[in-house]
Amino acid sequence: MSLIPVDIEAYLHTEAQLRQAIEGLTEEQLKWKAAPESWSVTEVLGHLADHNIVVSFRIREILSGSSARLPAFSQDSWVAGQYSNTGSASDILDAFRALLAYNSLLFRRLSVEDWKKTGVNFKGETVALAAIIPAFVIHVQRHLAQIQRIRSGESASRNSSRAI
Repeated sequence: MSLIPVDIEAYLHTEAQLRQAIEGLTEEQLKWKAAPESWSVTEVLGHLADHNIVVSFRIREILSGSSARLPAFSQDSWVAGQYSNTGSASDILDAFRALLAYNSLLFRRLSVEDWKKTGVNFKGETVALAAIIPAFVIHVQRHLAQIQRIRSGESASRNSSRAI
């Protein structure tokens, strides 16, 4: 068994954190948007599933030894183009969980040398494989805070509608 320099459990735990963040929300609340250009909770979840796909590709690109730049993606266009808000939060989280599980199997197979491999991101910066997973976890944490802000906005909107 290799020595794994990343916290795989923190990576895997992101799915439970997301499920907890949306616990008790109705479909209407999951799809509520503060403004047309704002994301709903469901769209945030769709973005995180997309981000997980992109990160999964970046990891494999680094492991392959490719010299191609690691891709960026147009998150707003991806969310809109996939009609994320018409999807099911539960289905999105099931796909998210499957990617986490599949990637964690890969992580457990990697050698110490594999974890030291690097790639070049779309900004031209060198990125170590071992840094990608913690960065993903931090990214999810930022979006957990966004989900809380959306929940608060939806609740305030609902309460102000009742006052009228």
